[in-house]
Amino acid sequence: MPPLFFVLLMWFSGTAAVVWLDSRPRRTFGLSYTLAGIAAFGAFGAMAVLARSPGATAAYAGFAAAIVLWGWHEMGFLMGFVAGPSKAPCPPGIKGWARFQAATATVIHHEMALATTALALFAISWGQPNITGPLAFLLLFVMRLSAKFNLFLGVPNLSDEVFPEHLAYLKSYFRKAPLNALFPFSIMFGLGVTLWAWLAAEQAGSAGGAATGALLAGLAFLGTVEHLFLVLPMRDAALWQWAAKGASKAETVTAASAKIVTKEIANGGFP
Repeated sequence: MPPLFFVLLMWFSGTAAVVWLDSRPRRTFGLSYTLAGIAAFGAFGAMAVLARSPGATAAYAGFAAAIVLWGWHEMGFLMGFVAGPSKAPCPPGIKGWARFQAATATVIHHEMALATTALALFAISWGQPNITGPLAFLLLFVMRLSAKFNLFLGVPNLSDEVFPEHLAYLKSYFRKAPLNALFPFSIMFGLGVTLWAWLAAEQAGSAGGAATGALLAGLAFLGTVEHLFLVLPMRDAALWQWAAKGASKAETVTAASAKIVTKEIANGGFP
C-alpha cells in the first residue's frame, strides 16, 4: 500500500473511531477506555518487538501501533479521564502568565502522560533499526502542542460553537484573533518536517527507511493542513459529524468536539 494513502487511511479511521466512541452515552466510556487501553498496551508491546525489524512491513506496523496508542490517550482526554487538576473556566480578567498557568492546569496531566509515553517508546527502541512508531508518536505530540498554543494565543477559526458538556470549560481558554506570532513558525515547522522526511525517504538505503520517511512526511503534511484550518473559514469538523450520528444531544460529539479530535490526532490531530 502506498505510504501516503496508508497515513490518510489511519488518520481518517482513527479519528472516526474516537469520535464515534466519544459520542456514545457516558456510561459506556469506562468500558470503551478500558478496551482501548488493552489495545494500547498491545500496541506498545508490538513496537518493542517491531523495533528490531528493519523492513518496510515493520515500519507500517509500527506506525499503525503508534496511532492506536495515540488514540487511547486522546480517548482518555476527550472522555474526561485524564486531563488536568482544573476543570474550571478561565477566570475573567486574567492575562499573560496567569492565564497560561490556568490553561495549563486544565490539560497538564494529559500532556505529561503523552510525554512519558514518548520517552518510554524511545527507551524500548533505542539503538534499534526501526523507530517509526516512536517518531510518529513524537511528531503527533509536537504538532498537538503547536495547535494548542495557537488556539491559546488566538486564531480566526476556533470552531467552538458547541462543546460536549464535560469539555465546555476548555473553550474559555481559546482566543479568537486574526493571527498570532507563533502560527507562521508552526506552518514552517510542519512543512520543514514534511520536506525533510520526504527527502530522507528518497535517499534511504533500505525499503524500511524509505517507508519510515514517507509515512512521517505524510503525517507532518496532515498536521500542517490541520493548522491551516485554524485560519481558513472552513469547518473541517463537519467531516466527522456522521460518526456521531445517533447519539443523544447532550452526549454527542458535535462539530466543535470533532474539531478537537482532529487536532489531537493530526496535530494535531490523532491530531
